[in-house]
Amino acid sequence: MNLSNRQKQYLKGEAHLLKPVVMIGSNGFTEGVLAEIENALNFHELIKIKIAVEDRETKQLICDAIVRETGAIAVQLVGSVLTLFRPSKEQKITLPK
Repeated sequence: MNLSNRQKQYLKGEAHLLKPVVMIGSNGFTEGVLAEIENALNFHELIKIKIAVEDRETKQLICDAIVRETGAIAVQLVGSVLTLFRPSKEQKITLPK
């Protein structure tokens, strides 16, 4: 699924007031973290993840792995916060055309 620029802007606006629901720390991207991200995406559709890693390359690798494993769409990465979107079966967020 690809999002248009208008849809991404809409999701960024929706995510603005959200707090990160998953934090990735020194243990990195584990199976437990993946399970929590899956649960949060199924429940909320739009989530933020805080990645507490100093190295930019490592942070980007973790972001790519999360997107690949969850099948979600990376809306934006600002600093250490990644915003993800994945529509659920009962769509809660209606995207503009």
